[in-house]
Amino acid sequence: MSSRLKDVAALAGVSVRTVSNVVSGSGHVAEATRQRVQQALDELGYRPNLAARNLRAGRTGLIGLVVPELYSPYFGELASLIVEAAQQRSWTVIIDQTFGDAEAERRLLDGTQGRLVDGLIISPWALGPEEVTTHARNAPVVLLGERPPRGLADRVAVDNVLAADEATTHLLESGRRRIAAIGLQPHLRNGTADQRLTGYRTALRRAGAAVDDALERPVRELHREDGAQAMAALLDDPSAAPDAVFAFTDELALGALHVAHERGLRVPEDLAVVGFDDIEDGRYAQPTLTTVAPDKQQLAERALQCLADRIYSPDNGVPPLDIVVPHRLEVRGSSAPKAGEW
Repeated sequence: MSSRLKDVAALAGVSVRTVSNVVSGSGHVAEATRQRVQQALDELGYRPNLAARNLRAGRTGLIGLVVPELYSPYFGELASLIVEAAQQRSWTVIIDQTFGDAEAERRLLDGTQGRLVDGLIISPWALGPEEVTTHARNAPVVLLGERPPRGLADRVAVDNVLAADEATTHLLESGRRRIAAIGLQPHLRNGTADQRLTGYRTALRRAGAAVDDALERPVRELHREDGAQAMAALLDDPSAAPDAVFAFTDELALGALHVAHERGLRVPEDLAVVGFDDIEDGRYAQPTLTTVAPDKQQLAERALQCLADRIYSPDNGVPPLDIVVPHRLEVRGSSAPKAGEW
């Protein structure tokens, strides 16, 4: 194997150690160098015996991914991207879901003590960072999501406060003033919903618009049905009368769109709608759905890089990282400005 590594290193014009880092996914390698090494690996048909290497190092080659639910298109898309990126490192991903249940999250974290997996990526809804790291004592953990890690573990997330602020500001600038928020989850310790509510309120206050309790609607879950129920409740409440909706997920937004059409409202003329997540369904809705689009590819790749660094260099002395990946507002048909605006 050593001679083959030397062959790859010679062809790529790098050291054997650099080739080893690219093959294992460990260490920092510049992207241009990584691509050059990968090209040499492909050209020579190099296939490392990672099973033997993992066995010698006391590793399994398995990582865990724990998400609240795979039913959600957002988490389904993200899981697919993580699996694809993990395959580039010759890792196998074991996926489970918790439905936001604290006991389920604890059980899956406690499972790392048997070292079935070399590391874990988790999006916790019920547990805080302290409990996550307490229950996962024997394997590296990377948090996906919006709970501040408090220096306890690596975290990769979107800036939900800023993104929600931008989405609400977009609606304000398009002439809307009665903007409802659908997606509050006071029954869960869901940091994502809390941060999106904060961004929504921040934008309203900055614009001098009222923060109205009647326009803030809780949901049990984050699916189309929940969005439809919240939209119906808004339209049935004389004190609400929204001219726009910011939904905390695209699924909620699609449910709201469905009810708006049923009630004879024109979107976006009578009601503008903005979602969050940029799931595929929103691009084919009628009208197409304006949404906050997180860079899901970066979420997957940065989480895996954090995990690789902790697995292969556990004593590198680097403190836990708090990584924020970019997002963008995809403006589509559901939030065109009112006539005479802009």
